[in-house]
Amino acid sequence: MSNILSEIERTTKLVASNSRNVSINYQEIDEIIAKGEFDKVSYWLASNPYGLLDMSCREIVNFLLIYHTIGDYCFWGDPKWTIKTDEGTELDGSMAMMYLIIKRYKEEKSFEMSMLTFSTWLDGNVEIPLLKERYDCLCELNRYLKSLKSDFYDEIKDFKEDISLLDYIINHFSYFDDESIYNGDKVYFYKRAQLLTSDILHVREIVEKVNVDYSHLVGCADYKIPQVMRNLGMLEYSDELAKLVDNKVNLKYGSEMEVEIRANDLVVIDYIAKKLNNKVSRMDINDYIWLLGQNKSKNDKPYHRTLTIYY
Repeated sequence: MSNILSEIERTTKLVASNSRNVSINYQEIDEIIAKGEFDKVSYWLASNPYGLLDMSCREIVNFLLIYHTIGDYCFWGDPKWTIKTDEGTELDGSMAMMYLIIKRYKEEKSFEMSMLTFSTWLDGNVEIPLLKERYDCLCELNRYLKSLKSDFYDEIKDFKEDISLLDYIINHFSYFDDESIYNGDKVYFYKRAQLLTSDILHVREIVEKVNVDYSHLVGCADYKIPQVMRNLGMLEYSDELAKLVDNKVNLKYGSEMEVEIRANDLVVIDYIAKKLNNKVSRMDINDYIWLLGQNKSKNDKPYHRTLTIYY
């Protein structure tokens, strides 16, 4: 296994075993598994409403790089960033970003633009969180693309398993360096790098019918998945943490509470996979739980809020 993947597993399990603010309810997880819920897993992008999987694999992979550079993190706010489509409907969050990127990608492919144009392109009811940070990531991406003789797809088309593809992504893009410190020790997450790796391999498997391996990926420590886990009773928060999350108080990136939420998220995913005898990959379990979070209920407890480019 790639060193970074083994380090994600090792360090997040270490955090979970020492957590003071987050605990795992294994009995509740076992009951959910017994209901056969995880027999229904599906790839998250298979449900996208924009015909993404109808494009060529080259186009989808190149789109995914752009999307994961500027689009798969931190959409929350009060009010939440929302756009209006050409059809007059309103979208927010990741689906809004996906809509904008696919629309531009189909029209002109290039994402080289000034900060002013970038800001105008993402204009919504409010300014999108981390606008400048997203633009900085886009500028780094464009510098990388200019260095290529061809395009991103050609660079990665020979990678058919997660270990080498993840290493390539981490080594070429600094904005995926998702690491924290907990009790003096480094903890690794690499949420966005893992998700891009998973998406590329899933798409190649579906569209190109290529045999791929994403079994080593650990999962995506974000804010939606632990929210769902908490609502289902898989994760339990201390009174202090619950009060902060429920009152939508910002948790600083790298703080003890924030790291514990993310680490326990990944330990739960790993536990479910092992209970299923690894018949379902951790990333597919990850995607299934994320999709559950798209069905919003008024009774749902809120997600934790952390202003960061990493998720």
